[in-house]
Amino acid sequence: MSKGRVLVGMSGGVDSSVAAWLLKEQGYEVTGCTMRLYDYTGIGLKEQNSCCGIKDVDDARAVAERIGVGYLALNLMESFREEVMDHFVQEYLDGHTPNPCIDCNRRLKFGRLLSWAKEHGFDYLATGHYVRKCFLDGRWYLKKAADLSRDQSYVLYPVTQETLSGLLFPLGDLKKTEDVRRIAEEQGFVNARKHDSQDICFVPDGDYASFIGRMVSMEADRFCPGKEHPACLSPGSIIDRSGRVLGRHRGAVHYTIGQRRGLGLAVPESVYVLSKDMQANTVTVGPNEALFSRELTVKDLFWQRPAPEEGEVFRARVRIRYQHREQEASVTVLPGALVRVLFDEGQRAVCPGQAAVFYDGDLVLGGGTIL
Repeated sequence: MSKGRVLVGMSGGVDSSVAAWLLKEQGYEVTGCTMRLYDYTGIGLKEQNSCCGIKDVDDARAVAERIGVGYLALNLMESFREEVMDHFVQEYLDGHTPNPCIDCNRRLKFGRLLSWAKEHGFDYLATGHYVRKCFLDGRWYLKKAADLSRDQSYVLYPVTQETLSGLLFPLGDLKKTEDVRRIAEEQGFVNARKHDSQDICFVPDGDYASFIGRMVSMEADRFCPGKEHPACLSPGSIIDRSGRVLGRHRGAVHYTIGQRRGLGLAVPESVYVLSKDMQANTVTVGPNEALFSRELTVKDLFWQRPAPEEGEVFRARVRIRYQHREQEASVTVLPGALVRVLFDEGQRAVCPGQAAVFYDGDLVLGGGTIL
């Protein structure tokens, strides 16, 4: 007897392929689905071998045929352009450092795709993410993967209780090399040795500034109404904390908080990017110690724990980047659906636009966007 109908998001990679195979072995009625999110010609590039490209659709379809499950591809390119790519560009133009993988999970995978699955009678949506979930004290919680080196709980924090109840994560207890790739090879999957995607899927060459420049040039009215292009795409001044001009930069959009290399400055001591003023098109630099701060504010919050009331203070371990190790902090709930995070020790290069995710051991308590 089937355990239920499950739609498996298949990116064309080995992880989601093995997830589909595992669920079929466990007795689910499986259908694979690839979200067709964009084509490279729409962003001024030739087709690349990267996540969500044509080759990935072919790989996902081949795996679905191999394991004997249904398969379909959904065209979500317009939604992806508006809700992920445009948001990415606008955030950079505003001086923030967005995480488009989080936006894609929130708005596309657990938004558009989940809604489509429910409308078409599926009981669950599954992905190949390395994360677990558990039911504790009457609530669903995200839980770190058993293989902490692969844990992806940070990029999945923006889920509601209703959403989480209908998600399956079959890889949460597995290890990539010893378990997942071994299964893929044993089953003869075409992507068993496919490399992991390292860059943002729609910026496969890693050159964010050039991508933003192309997007703005194609649709200037969308991002800078009434202007040819934003000031931050043009050369400007590098200044120190007192406002003294130290040199020139290629455009503020090219630089990130904490950056040291590529500044082209002839100064006696190492300096780092401390901040950017996108309107004035200036980049402020200073010593490494000036990058450390203990406090930050978070907006756009999602909770797995019961939503705290205004004024409540609780302890948590907080992660502020994907590769950041969680740090001890006090979290205070502020008016206006905000929280203040006060770390026990200063943290380096806090970037507005990135996510702050709160943990209690392996459990995700919630998270939001750094202001």
